[in-house]
Amino acid sequence: MRGPGMRGPGMMGGAMQRHRLAMMRGIPAAYQGSRNPLPANARVISEGESLYRTHCAACHGEGGAGDGPAASGMWPPPANLRWVLRRPMASDGYLMWAIGDGGTALGTGMPAFKDELDEADRWRIIQFLRTL
Repeated sequence: MRGPGMRGPGMMGGAMQRHRLAMMRGIPAAYQGSRNPLPANARVISEGESLYRTHCAACHGEGGAGDGPAASGMWPPPANLRWVLRRPMASDGYLMWAIGDGGTALGTGMPAFKDELDEADRWRIIQFLRTL
């Protein structure tokens, strides 16, 4: 259910909660300064795309616009990753935080993937996201 004056799926959605928290407190120390150790080559990006389609596209959509089939009725809606990725704040550490810790602490439906996907797979997803 959406609140009055709220935007629909595909807008900024749940990204705003994380963005505000990061602006006020910074990203958690465990993620600060994190850099993707994987090369942005065709193999890594393809593997990241496959992982994204399996674990992320149902909510974030095939193109990352927050318009996946599971997004309908979610509040806040899934983040528009295209918008997120164009923000200066979208460092490797910020993205690893979002994927790893999910959104439970922020009141969103984003699941935490740190126990489901190993670190290398999360880095693969981030390399794919950079291509959106």
